[in-house]
Amino acid sequence: KLSMKKMNKALVDLFFELGMQKKVEHAGLKFAGVKHPDTLGEHTCRAAQIGYVLALAEGANAEHVATMCLIHDIGEIRIGDFHRIASRYLKSAEAECKAVFEQTEELPKIHKEHIRELWTEFSDQKTLESQLARDADLLETILQAKEYLDNGYKAASRWLSNGSKFLQSKTAKNLFDEITKTGFADWWDLLNKV
Repeated sequence: KLSMKKMNKALVDLFFELGMQKKVEHAGLKFAGVKHPDTLGEHTCRAAQIGYVLALAEGANAEHVATMCLIHDIGEIRIGDFHRIASRYLKSAEAECKAVFEQTEELPKIHKEHIRELWTEFSDQKTLESQLARDADLLETILQAKEYLDNGYKAASRWLSNGSKFLQSKTAKNLFDEITKTGFADWWDLLNKV
């Protein structure tokens, strides 16, 4: 059993490590010419918000989906963001699993178990909630690619042309269709007309 001091130290160390999500950039969109793409932290925040909305629409546990979205990329703090090309050569799933389990090893039992369970559930893709969390992860990346496309990064269109085949829920597929027809600044233009 961990002492209170060791528990607090392990949690604070994790909090500082989680702060690295604000610094680690997504790697895939660099292939589209984006010099400074969004960070894991930015991605994770919006993915959790999207996951919450998707889950409500699909009748799933919204808090569970959002929490899973918040946890799903923490291993990338240690191994980096593996884009699809890198994954052809490296076993990213194994590396990320090892990273998550090492990240959580010193945590109090309840924290370690819950974080590992969330991450594993997301990775296994066997529950409705994990599938919606994955849809949220993909939709967030697609939204970001659409914003880059609208700002002149033509190669970002690949994320829009391939994105729908990986989405699982009806709601996510419908939202994907709307994303392809909507400019990233449409919401702002509507406010300026009022």
